[in-house]
Amino acid sequence: MLIDFFYHLRAQKLNVSVKEYLTLLSALSQPLMSPSLEDFYYLARTTLVKDETLFDRFDKAFATYYKGIEKKLPPGKKIPLEWLVKELEKRLTPEQKAELEKHGWDKLMEMFKERLEEQKEAHHGGSKWIGTGGTSPFGNSGYHPEGIRVGGSGGNRTAVKVWDERQFRDYDDSIELGTRNFKVALRRLRRFAREGSELELDMDDTISSTARNAGYLDIKLVPERHNNVKVLMLLDSGGSMDDHVGRVEELFSAASSEFRNLEVYYFHNCPYENLWKSNRRRQMERFETWDVLRKFNGDWRLIFVGDATMSPYEILQPGGSVEHYNKEPGAEWLQRMVNAWPKSVWLNPEPQASWQYRQSISLIRTIVQDRMFPVTVSGIEQAMRLLSK
Repeated sequence: MLIDFFYHLRAQKLNVSVKEYLTLLSALSQPLMSPSLEDFYYLARTTLVKDETLFDRFDKAFATYYKGIEKKLPPGKKIPLEWLVKELEKRLTPEQKAELEKHGWDKLMEMFKERLEEQKEAHHGGSKWIGTGGTSPFGNSGYHPEGIRVGGSGGNRTAVKVWDERQFRDYDDSIELGTRNFKVALRRLRRFAREGSELELDMDDTISSTARNAGYLDIKLVPERHNNVKVLMLLDSGGSMDDHVGRVEELFSAASSEFRNLEVYYFHNCPYENLWKSNRRRQMERFETWDVLRKFNGDWRLIFVGDATMSPYEILQPGGSVEHYNKEPGAEWLQRMVNAWPKSVWLNPEPQASWQYRQSISLIRTIVQDRMFPVTVSGIEQAMRLLSK
């Protein structure tokens, strides 16, 4: 089975060598790990993948291979009937949802603090305690029009704050399918210059020089012509952006090939006091936003890429971030960036028809001076024309 796994990785364009495969077999023969799928995944990734930029490609290859052998695994246990009953109980009608009260930011934070002090055990269902299901504003897997999600995963996307450590992944810059039109659109932003080693034939000068040299060939070279525009790209990752990964990866791949001077940082939902370059190391390796503001001068073009879909508190409120306590609102950091880089745009992968229904999109459009464009070929062309002025 592992031989098939080796050839499957090679078929997915992962340059796995025989020596690395033998290292994996040697590690498996030792008592290094428990016999679980997760431990095998980490061991295989450690021994077979040399470049962390290929981790995402390995994840996809591992997932497709596992799906192929999943049918051969023994069947799992049946879901208990009482679980299904509880699942049905938390499905509320629109009328019941409308009756639930929104508390507002300050009251919500105060109530959450009280629950943390009072609650002593796990709770499921109900409308008060931190737990799962039910209509409490605290917990997960239930429903409330404005609450704090603790653990779990986003279902209704109505939480104004999330208490959970989340794992994001970097966008893959090697995606080729579907990027051609994006590349053409990005070429609207061009400022050519000749720099570097003389590698390109200068036909006119060669002909003139040869003629002056009594017909003896005199080859003249010039540096290659490159797009010299400098682009700073800030990418939203994780959460609701998971719905747009494919399109954003195509855009990112196109930008990586079109812009010679490209710097990329990540943020989640809204930029705050820190940015990061790798989602896998974002908890250990962060860059202060103030340092980024100082590092890149006003000659750089700034491109935000994000769906701008979040709780308005994340933009307007200190402490509104879903992952940490931010001393300053996201709106202040956005305004600083727009002031530092006057030539800036926001590319939004959300369908443009839905923008009018999202309060957070309206807020960000105001901050970026209505320079928000959809992630379509025509939208990117408009944005690049604006940046090239």
